[in-house]
Amino acid sequence: MSKVVLITGGSSGIGKSIGEFLIEKGFVVYGTSRSPEKYPDSKFPILALDVKINNTINSTVKTIIEKEGKLDVLINNAGAGITGPIEEIPEAEIQANFDTNFFGPINVIKAVLPQMREQNLGLIINITSIAGYMGLPYRGIYSASKGALELVTEAFRMELKGFNINMTNVAPGDFATNIAAGRYHAPLLDNSPYKKSYDKTLNLMDEHVDAGSNPTIMAKAILNVINAKSPKVHYKVGEFMQKFSIVLKRILPDTIYEKLLINYYKL
Repeated sequence: MSKVVLITGGSSGIGKSIGEFLIEKGFVVYGTSRSPEKYPDSKFPILALDVKINNTINSTVKTIIEKEGKLDVLINNAGAGITGPIEEIPEAEIQANFDTNFFGPINVIKAVLPQMREQNLGLIINITSIAGYMGLPYRGIYSASKGALELVTEAFRMELKGFNINMTNVAPGDFATNIAAGRYHAPLLDNSPYKKSYDKTLNLMDEHVDAGSNPTIMAKAILNVINAKSPKVHYKVGEFMQKFSIVLKRILPDTIYEKLLINYYKL
Protein backbone atom coordinates (compact mmCIF):
# COMPACT_ATOMS: atom_id res chain seq x y z
CA MET A 1 0.00 0.00 0.00
CA SER A 2 1.11 3.53 -0.74
CA LYS A 3 2.36 5.56 2.20
CA VAL A 4 0.02 8.29 3.41
CA VAL A 5 1.73 11.68 3.90
CA LEU A 6 0.46 14.82 5.61
CA ILE A 7 2.24 18.07 4.71
CA THR A 8 1.35 21.17 6.71
CA GLY A 9 1.62 24.31 4.62
CA GLY A 10 1.34 22.24 1.47
CA SER A 11 -0.41 24.80 -0.72
CA SER A 12 2.64 26.71 -1.94
CA GLY A 13 6.42 26.96 -1.89
CA ILE A 14 8.47 24.07 -0.57
CA GLY A 15 5.41 22.22 0.75
CA LYS A 16 3.71 22.26 -2.63
CA SER A 17 6.88 21.08 -4.39
CA ILE A 18 7.29 18.22 -1.95
CA GLY A 19 3.65 17.18 -2.34
CA GLU A 20 3.69 17.22 -6.13
CA PHE A 21 6.95 15.27 -6.22
CA LEU A 22 5.69 12.61 -3.80
CA ILE A 23 2.43 12.24 -5.77
CA GLU A 24 4.53 11.40 -8.84
CA LYS A 25 6.32 8.73 -6.81
CA GLY A 26 3.08 7.02 -5.82
CA PHE A 27 2.46 8.44 -2.35
CA VAL A 28 -0.97 9.44 -1.07
CA VAL A 29 -0.54 13.10 -0.13
CA TYR A 30 -2.64 15.55 1.86
CA GLY A 31 -1.63 19.17 2.21
CA THR A 32 -3.01 21.86 4.47
CA SER A 33 -3.74 25.57 4.35
CA ARG A 34 -5.64 28.06 6.44
CA SER A 35 -7.63 28.85 3.27
CA PRO A 36 -7.88 25.65 1.20
CA GLU A 37 -10.60 27.13 -1.03
CA LYS A 38 -7.89 29.24 -2.69
CA TYR A 39 -6.28 26.14 -4.20
CA PRO A 40 -8.95 24.30 -6.22
CA ASP A 41 -6.39 23.17 -8.81
CA SER A 42 -3.98 21.52 -6.38
CA LYS A 43 -2.67 18.13 -7.53
CA PHE A 44 -3.43 16.72 -4.08
CA PRO A 45 -6.16 17.49 -1.51
CA ILE A 46 -5.67 20.65 0.56
CA LEU A 47 -7.42 20.47 3.93
CA ALA A 48 -8.21 23.29 6.34
CA LEU A 49 -5.64 23.53 9.12
CA ASP A 50 -4.14 26.37 11.12
CA VAL A 51 -1.22 25.19 13.24
CA LYS A 52 -2.15 27.81 15.84
CA ILE A 53 -5.64 26.32 16.35
CA ASN A 54 -5.72 22.85 17.88
CA ASN A 55 -9.28 22.09 16.79
CA THR A 56 -8.30 22.39 13.13
CA ILE A 57 -5.25 20.17 13.67
CA ASN A 58 -7.20 17.41 15.36
CA SER A 59 -10.04 17.57 12.84
CA THR A 60 -7.75 17.28 9.83
CA VAL A 61 -5.72 14.42 11.29
CA LYS A 62 -8.96 12.59 12.14
CA THR A 63 -10.29 13.11 8.60
CA ILE A 64 -7.18 11.60 7.01
CA ILE A 65 -7.11 8.60 9.34
CA GLU A 66 -10.82 7.90 8.81
CA LYS A 67 -10.37 8.00 5.04
CA GLU A 68 -7.04 6.18 4.70
CA GLY A 69 -6.95 4.02 7.83
CA LYS A 70 -3.39 5.10 8.59
CA LEU A 71 -0.92 7.99 8.55
CA ASP A 72 2.67 7.10 7.74
CA VAL A 73 4.52 10.39 7.38
CA LEU A 74 4.04 13.87 8.83
CA ILE A 75 6.00 16.70 7.24
CA ASN A 76 5.85 19.73 9.52
CA ASN A 77 6.42 22.37 6.85
CA ALA A 78 4.09 25.24 7.81
CA GLY A 79 6.13 28.19 8.97
CA ALA A 80 6.40 31.95 8.95
CA GLY A 81 9.27 34.37 8.44
CA ILE A 82 9.92 37.40 10.58
CA THR A 83 12.50 40.14 10.27
CA GLY A 84 13.44 43.27 12.15
CA PRO A 85 15.55 44.66 14.97
CA ILE A 86 14.63 42.57 18.00
CA GLU A 87 14.23 45.74 20.06
CA GLU A 88 11.55 47.00 17.67
CA ILE A 89 9.55 43.83 16.97
CA PRO A 90 6.28 43.88 18.96
CA GLU A 91 6.00 41.15 21.56
CA ALA A 92 2.75 39.94 19.96
CA GLU A 93 4.58 39.32 16.65
CA ILE A 94 7.33 37.40 18.42
CA GLN A 95 4.72 35.23 20.14
CA ALA A 96 2.84 34.72 16.87
CA ASN A 97 6.01 33.55 15.14
CA PHE A 98 6.77 31.00 17.85
CA ASP A 99 3.13 29.88 17.75
CA THR A 100 3.58 29.04 14.06
CA ASN A 101 7.18 27.85 13.92
CA PHE A 102 7.52 26.07 17.26
CA PHE A 103 4.32 25.43 19.22
CA GLY A 104 2.33 24.66 16.07
CA PRO A 105 4.55 21.81 14.88
CA ILE A 106 4.62 20.33 18.38
CA ASN A 107 0.82 20.30 18.48
CA VAL A 108 0.61 18.62 15.07
CA ILE A 109 3.07 16.00 16.28
CA LYS A 110 0.94 15.37 19.36
CA ALA A 111 -2.10 14.89 17.13
CA VAL A 112 -0.52 12.21 14.93
CA LEU A 113 1.37 10.26 17.60
CA PRO A 114 -1.55 8.12 18.88
CA GLN A 115 -2.16 6.76 15.36
CA MET A 116 1.54 6.19 14.66
CA ARG A 117 1.94 4.46 18.01
CA GLU A 118 -1.04 2.21 17.24
CA GLN A 119 0.56 1.36 13.87
CA ASN A 120 3.93 0.84 15.58
CA LEU A 121 5.30 2.80 12.64
CA GLY A 122 5.72 6.41 11.61
CA LEU A 123 8.04 9.14 10.41
CA ILE A 124 7.92 12.81 11.38
CA ILE A 125 10.01 15.31 9.39
CA ASN A 126 10.34 18.80 10.83
CA ILE A 127 11.29 21.44 8.27
CA THR A 128 13.54 23.86 10.13
CA SER A 129 16.16 26.16 8.59
CA ILE A 130 19.90 26.59 8.26
CA ALA A 131 19.18 29.95 9.92
CA GLY A 132 18.21 27.94 13.02
CA TYR A 133 21.86 27.01 13.58
CA MET A 134 22.99 30.58 14.17
CA GLY A 135 21.70 33.92 15.40
CA LEU A 136 21.44 36.08 12.28
CA PRO A 137 21.12 39.87 12.44
CA TYR A 138 17.56 41.10 11.94
CA ARG A 139 16.41 37.47 11.73
CA GLY A 140 17.02 36.65 15.38
CA ILE A 141 13.45 35.64 16.20
CA TYR A 142 13.21 33.39 13.15
CA SER A 143 16.57 31.81 13.98
CA ALA A 144 15.41 31.24 17.56
CA SER A 145 12.09 29.61 16.62
CA LYS A 146 13.68 27.26 14.10
CA GLY A 147 16.60 26.51 16.41
CA ALA A 148 14.17 25.63 19.20
CA LEU A 149 12.41 23.13 16.91
CA GLU A 150 15.77 21.56 16.02
CA LEU A 151 16.55 20.95 19.70
CA VAL A 152 13.08 19.68 20.58
CA THR A 153 13.38 17.17 17.75
CA GLU A 154 16.60 15.82 19.24
CA ALA A 155 14.82 15.11 22.51
CA PHE A 156 11.54 13.98 20.96
CA ARG A 157 13.11 11.34 18.74
CA MET A 158 14.75 9.65 21.74
CA GLU A 159 11.42 9.57 23.58
CA LEU A 160 9.77 7.90 20.58
CA LYS A 161 12.38 5.21 19.91
CA GLY A 162 10.42 2.54 21.76
CA PHE A 163 7.40 3.02 19.48
CA ASN A 164 9.19 2.56 16.14
CA ILE A 165 8.48 6.20 15.29
CA ASN A 166 11.33 8.15 13.70
CA MET A 167 11.71 11.91 13.80
CA THR A 168 14.23 14.10 12.03
CA ASN A 169 15.02 17.69 11.07
CA VAL A 170 15.53 18.87 7.51
CA ALA A 171 17.02 22.36 7.41
CA PRO A 172 16.78 24.14 4.05
CA GLY A 173 18.83 27.10 2.98
CA ASP A 174 17.47 29.70 0.55
CA PHE A 175 14.99 28.42 -2.02
CA ALA A 176 13.11 30.36 -4.69
CA THR A 177 9.67 30.55 -3.04
CA ASN A 178 7.17 33.21 -1.99
CA ILE A 179 8.23 33.11 1.67
CA ALA A 180 9.37 36.73 1.61
CA ALA A 181 5.87 37.90 0.70
CA GLY A 182 4.34 36.20 3.72
CA ARG A 183 6.77 37.08 6.47
CA TYR A 184 6.36 39.81 9.05
CA HIS A 185 8.63 42.79 8.52
CA ALA A 186 9.15 45.20 11.36
CA PRO A 187 8.63 48.59 9.67
CA LEU A 188 11.61 50.67 8.61
CA LEU A 189 11.24 53.62 10.96
CA ASP A 190 12.79 56.91 9.93
CA ASN A 191 13.90 57.63 13.48
CA SER A 192 15.19 54.12 14.17
CA PRO A 193 18.89 53.74 15.07
CA TYR A 194 18.80 50.51 13.04
CA LYS A 195 17.27 51.99 9.88
CA LYS A 196 20.34 51.97 7.64
CA SER A 197 21.70 48.53 8.55
CA TYR A 198 18.25 46.90 8.73
CA ASP A 199 17.32 48.22 5.28
CA LYS A 200 20.57 46.91 3.82
CA THR A 201 20.13 43.48 5.42
CA LEU A 202 16.47 43.24 4.37
CA ASN A 203 17.39 43.84 0.72
CA LEU A 204 20.15 41.24 0.96
CA MET A 205 17.73 38.64 2.39
CA ASP A 206 15.25 39.23 -0.43
CA GLU A 207 18.01 38.85 -3.00
CA HIS A 208 19.00 35.50 -1.49
CA VAL A 209 15.43 34.17 -1.75
CA ASP A 210 15.04 35.44 -5.32
CA ALA A 211 18.29 33.72 -6.30
CA GLY A 212 17.51 30.60 -4.29
CA SER A 213 17.62 27.03 -5.46
CA ASN A 214 14.76 25.16 -7.13
CA PRO A 215 12.42 23.72 -4.44
CA THR A 216 12.47 20.38 -6.28
CA ILE A 217 15.91 19.83 -4.74
CA MET A 218 14.24 19.93 -1.34
CA ALA A 219 11.52 17.54 -2.51
CA LYS A 220 14.12 14.99 -3.64
CA ALA A 221 15.89 15.30 -0.30
CA ILE A 222 12.63 14.61 1.52
CA LEU A 223 12.05 11.47 -0.56
CA ASN A 224 15.52 10.23 0.41
CA VAL A 225 14.70 10.79 4.08
CA ILE A 226 11.41 8.89 3.76
CA ASN A 227 13.22 5.99 2.10
CA ALA A 228 16.06 5.91 4.65
CA LYS A 229 16.04 2.86 6.93
CA SER A 230 17.40 4.89 9.85
CA PRO A 231 16.89 8.64 9.34
CA LYS A 232 19.62 10.84 10.77
CA VAL A 233 18.95 13.47 13.43
CA HIS A 234 19.75 16.40 11.15
CA TYR A 235 19.81 17.03 7.41
CA LYS A 236 20.86 20.24 5.66
CA VAL A 237 19.74 21.07 2.14
CA GLY A 238 21.06 24.06 0.24
CA GLU A 239 24.03 25.69 -1.41
CA PHE A 240 27.47 24.51 -0.31
CA MET A 241 28.41 27.73 1.48
CA GLN A 242 25.12 27.82 3.37
CA LYS A 243 25.73 24.31 4.71
CA PHE A 244 29.43 25.03 5.27
CA SER A 245 28.51 28.03 7.43
CA ILE A 246 27.28 25.53 10.05
CA VAL A 247 30.64 23.75 9.97
CA LEU A 248 32.45 27.06 10.38
CA LYS A 249 30.33 27.93 13.41
CA ARG A 250 31.31 24.62 14.99
CA ILE A 251 35.07 25.02 14.49
CA LEU A 252 35.72 28.77 14.70
CA PRO A 253 35.92 30.83 17.88
CA ASP A 254 32.62 32.62 18.50
CA THR A 255 33.99 36.11 17.99
CA ILE A 256 35.65 35.16 14.69
CA TYR A 257 32.44 33.65 13.40
CA GLU A 258 30.51 36.71 14.54
CA LYS A 259 32.93 38.92 12.62
CA LEU A 260 32.38 36.86 9.48
CA LEU A 261 28.62 37.43 9.75
CA ILE A 262 29.08 41.15 10.40
CA ASN A 263 31.26 41.45 7.30
CA TYR A 264 28.89 39.35 5.21
CA TYR A 265 25.90 41.51 6.10
CA LYS A 266 28.05 44.67 5.84
CA LEU A 267 27.01 45.89 9.28
